[in-house]
Amino acid sequence: MASVVLFDLDGTLADTAPDLGLALNLQRKRHGLPFLDQEIIRPYASHGSKGLLGIGFDITPEDANFAAMRDEYLALYDELHTRAPLLFDGMDALLHRIEAAGMQWGVVTNKPRRFSAPLLAALKLDQRMACLICADDAPRAKPHPDSLLMACEQVGVQPDDCIYVGDAQRDIEAGVAAGMPTIVALYGYLDQADRPLEWGADYVVHEVPEIETCLVAWQQALASRSSVSVTPAN
Repeated sequence: MASVVLFDLDGTLADTAPDLGLALNLQRKRHGLPFLDQEIIRPYASHGSKGLLGIGFDITPEDANFAAMRDEYLALYDELHTRAPLLFDGMDALLHRIEAAGMQWGVVTNKPRRFSAPLLAALKLDQRMACLICADDAPRAKPHPDSLLMACEQVGVQPDDCIYVGDAQRDIEAGVAAGMPTIVALYGYLDQADRPLEWGADYVVHEVPEIETCLVAWQQALASRSSVSVTPAN
């Protein structure tokens, strides 16, 4: 049976917080503000420019200068987002084991394609992925299921033959809405207000290597489902 492992990008597949944080600090420097410690920025690294500008400048999309500040931030990030992307510890080995098991994997992210595609190319993953679906590819970004369903269409599988790994509540909500099992990655970019155990994920992992155990359990569930037969009544 075909099965596909789908990953969120920031905070799940790759540790992009250092570059996201550096862009924010460079922007703060432009505005006469001191650098923030990376540990302050890190929990907001997967919340997009909205979350980063919120922690960096205490502004929201309702502020009059938000659009200009967002454009300035994205221009800075564009200059350095492929500078030093890193896979989380154990992720490269996990991807190789997924491939060795005959499964496919892909990425579904709310990160725009202008950043996602070059970043994954810098990680030398662009030729290995079965799909890459970004926020600007689908009608609606996560927590809506559109991007996950688009990934299923591209790979040619049903949602219940996929599993989605993410570190944010919107990831789990999108997976549930798409009808696929989910894994919540506690090693990702979580803040103190997050309650990941209440998000309804099927599996919870603290470190990347634990994902493999979840995939084994999921594959066993798929095999059990496919072996079920109904005996007609006499």
